[in-house]
Amino acid sequence: MPFVPVETPKCPACGKSVYAAEERVAGGYKFHKTCFKCSMCNKALDSTNCTEHEKELFCKNCHGRKYGPKGYGFGGGAGCLSMDTGSHLNRE
Repeated sequence: MPFVPVETPKCPACGKSVYAAEERVAGGYKFHKTCFKCSMCNKALDSTNCTEHEKELFCKNCHGRKYGPKGYGFGGGAGCLSMDTGSHLNRE
């Protein structure tokens, strides 16, 4: 019977294998420590400020900008209409 190596999980951010010593888990996916950052602003994340959406990591602020409610009534008071989608933060 031939030797078959154990299949290691792949990091959704870079596509490389993630080993136990370097993994961070978010949304059931395993990421490298260096890949565990916001995909919009590149802010380093930890378990308290991390949000995963379709295999992408976001900080709470960027996730709210991209996927949160928008329009009248979702501000902090009068004159607080924010239509900021975070498009200026995309680094592609």
